[in-house]
Amino acid sequence: MGRIADAFTTLKRDGKKGFVPYITAGDPDLATTEQLLITLAPHATLIELGVPFSDPMADGPVIQRASERALKHDFGLQNILDTAARARKQIETPIILFSYYNPLLQFGLKRLARAIKDAGVDGVLVTDLTPEESGEFEVELRAHGLDMIFLIAPTSTDDRLKLVAEHASGFIYAVSRAGVTGTRETVSAEAEKLVNRMRQFSSLPIAVGFGISNAAQVADVHRYADAVVVGSAIVAEMERLEDAPEIVDKIDQFLKRLTGH
Repeated sequence: MGRIADAFTTLKRDGKKGFVPYITAGDPDLATTEQLLITLAPHATLIELGVPFSDPMADGPVIQRASERALKHDFGLQNILDTAARARKQIETPIILFSYYNPLLQFGLKRLARAIKDAGVDGVLVTDLTPEESGEFEVELRAHGLDMIFLIAPTSTDDRLKLVAEHASGFIYAVSRAGVTGTRETVSAEAEKLVNRMRQFSSLPIAVGFGISNAAQVADVHRYADAVVVGSAIVAEMERLEDAPEIVDKIDQFLKRLTGH
């Protein structure tokens, strides 16, 4: 088993639920990203490391602005992987790349799979890559023992859920509602229905994300899902802190409030 499977197996054995934080690589800079990966690790079942992209159509304004801030710096995908590799020397927590397809395709899929493996990254979630179109990339990732994670949404048909079940590994990311990322006052009841539907077709762990921003919402999602994903709330807190020298410590405190430990 890989690190992701091990992490969820340990959670299940201990009767616990998972927490998956998201950050955008390079926001505010790659040095801080490296520190954040290390700081997030004790709180996290796994960490989503976002690859900044110029046209993040699935993301709301908070993560869009994070991408804009990151893209002002002169770095590429290899620099992000190098950052993850340095953090990996200090942490065992699984890391997945969260990306749009374009930056990955430009890097080269065969080259990328090797580079991801060498960096100690455990898998990839490509927001705009469907199972039908994932074959080439999927083959390269599998050849290196890497997981390919797919999104499902309340609008997904049963046929779509079955298809994802056939292609996914590691875990499945259930989007709590239609639309873009961003915090919400409530998490859609559709998310619980979606998780229950997906369990008919797959035994993989299911994490729920999009719109989760406080401890009460985290606890609610933990009732029915294996893990909860929090992205925009963390990125918004980082934006609020801006270039504060204690930004990493402040995020650590924020996560303790969010997770209750």
